Amino acid sequence: MSVNQLIFRNLKKNLKNYYLYVFALIFSVALYFAFVTLQYDPAMNDTKDTMKGAAAIRAASVLLVAIVSIFLLYANNIFIKRRSKEIGLFQLIGMTKIRIFSILTAENFILYFGSLVIGSFIGFSISRLILMILFKVSGVDAIASLHFSSQALIQTVVVFCVIYLLIMLMNYVFIKRQSILSLFRVVSATEGKVKKMSIFEIIIGIIGVVLIISGYYVSTKLLSGNFTTVTGLFGAMIFILGSVIIGTYLFYKGSVSFIFNLIRKKKDGYLTINQVLSLSSIMFRMKSNALLLTIITTVSALAIGLLSLSYISYYSAEKMAENQVAGDFSFVKSEEAGKFSKALSVNNIEFTEKKIDVIQVDANLKEILGSLEGLYVDPKAMTMPVISDKAVKNIDVSKGETIFTGYSDLLQKFMGLKDSGPIELKGQNEIVPLHYLGLKKNFVISGYFTNGGQPIAVVDETVFEGLKKDVNPKIQKESSLFIGITLKDEANLEKANDLFKELRGSGDSLSSSRLDISNSQKNVMGLIMFIVGFLGLTFLITSGCILYFKQMGEGEEEKPNYTILRKLGFTQADLLKGIQAKQLFNFGIPLIVGLLHSYFAVQSGWFLFGTEVWTPMIIVMVIYTGLYSIFGILSVLYYKKVINEAL
Repeated sequence: MSVNQLIFRNLKKNLKNYYLYVFALIFSVALYFAFVTLQYDPAMNDTKDTMKGAAAIRAASVLLVAIVSIFLLYANNIFIKRRSKEIGLFQLIGMTKIRIFSILTAENFILYFGSLVIGSFIGFSISRLILMILFKVSGVDAIASLHFSSQALIQTVVVFCVIYLLIMLMNYVFIKRQSILSLFRVVSATEGKVKKMSIFEIIIGIIGVVLIISGYYVSTKLLSGNFTTVTGLFGAMIFILGSVIIGTYLFYKGSVSFIFNLIRKKKDGYLTINQVLSLSSIMFRMKSNALLLTIITTVSALAIGLLSLSYISYYSAEKMAENQVAGDFSFVKSEEAGKFSKALSVNNIEFTEKKIDVIQVDANLKEILGSLEGLYVDPKAMTMPVISDKAVKNIDVSKGETIFTGYSDLLQKFMGLKDSGPIELKGQNEIVPLHYLGLKKNFVISGYFTNGGQPIAVVDETVFEGLKKDVNPKIQKESSLFIGITLKDEANLEKANDLFKELRGSGDSLSSSRLDISNSQKNVMGLIMFIVGFLGLTFLITSGCILYFKQMGEGEEEKPNYTILRKLGFTQADLLKGIQAKQLFNFGIPLIVGLLHSYFAVQSGWFLFGTEVWTPMIIVMVIYTGLYSIFGILSVLYYKKVINEAL
């Protein structure tokens, strides 16, 4: 057999066994090439006034290179160790190390650059689709066309050539350092198996669980007023990060084995074949892969968390805009509102208009506010807007009562209100004592009057008129009139918004449009969500492939065990049940831990990003879980193949 025949036979064998690696390589090249193509696409220049897309995508492409590089180097490390016996045999028949290295280099060259060509073609083919997705989620009105960039191609080739050289350097160092004897023991040396748990491992397991729970607990208190200084807040964040990461590592290092060992002891050693194939294997394997699983879990949690937060902001854009405008359009100047109303009437757009007088008063809220430690806020002299109950539907209060409405979720986290209690509203000369009855959710005036989300006090008409005559002119806004316009038919919103833009012009108007605010937030968060989503998808595929490759290696190592079990009379179905349970643990444990990490991360600060949390977060987690589960299913199918070949 010639060297060329040997190369092509090995290539055919590797392609058959490592098809998922080839797929991940092609996918990585395609995604990177498409990303780089976006940077040089003329359509991105057309949107520079509305979206800093090229700069953001350039930064994302750097992160993409880092993820892909780590994956390819780690995957190559797995494969070169798996081929150690083959390399040892080559040396036994008289091949020099340089000759063996040249054979491996030729194999990798064909496999790698073949994938590079295919990936570049696919990346070019889908670049227009990716640009369309970007424009869609960002709300950018631009035409996406298929554009080939020679600069993007050159950049892609250079980046992946550098990665290829690093892979070859890794292979050279591995072959150079190994003796013939050590090559036949590489695989067995890489996976440590423990026969019995020590007291130290039990302690490590308990500490791991305690650290994770502690991190979760502190995260729930992070932005709830418990940490009132910058130093305290920063220290808490460092503690959460450190305790969760270290706790995750110790969890895989000792907790999993400890928990499964308790289950095994509870059964007094009488395990079924399913439990032998699942529990026993997991106890020993996860321990040796603790660092890898910690990295995968942490980055998965980061990807899920960032994608959830960006989607929360994107999902909440319309609701937040509605709260800020309190209608479809808001004005504080009568002449502007009059011109816009006239334009709507001329264009046969039906609408309703509401006018609300708003005054600013100093309020003593000491009795109804929670802890304000470290916020530098005087609860006895807080300026807040006040309106009459006649201006609000479904709210009617007596002279001695008041109801608050329109309090932002963010401010409520730092300055929570009690259910009821006495307050005082202060005019310039008189103080009006009132009884606070509670808080309602609806926003009735625009954010111009609420100083960033403060509640609005709704009082009786007579009380309002008295305060209006006694206002302190120093704390009043430029305008004291809110004019809200709401269209009767939502279908006319875009047409009305075009009229609004024409009338407002480029001046510093205090008027607002719900559609403009919503689109602006979607524009920014859509870009972030697009980038985080694709980076998360890349990491998902690469990490899933790594876990799959590890399972391939374990399957080959355990093949003799399956041969014995088949000879003892166990059927393929019997063994597959245990394998399915094993893969459920192998892929399920890192997934569940990652989901928990991301859940507590999102819950600790979601209100900084939007008004809705559950729907966006659940959608992201379900999609991630579904895609991640594909690799578990592929692993079961591979084990099925191994079991078939065991006899």
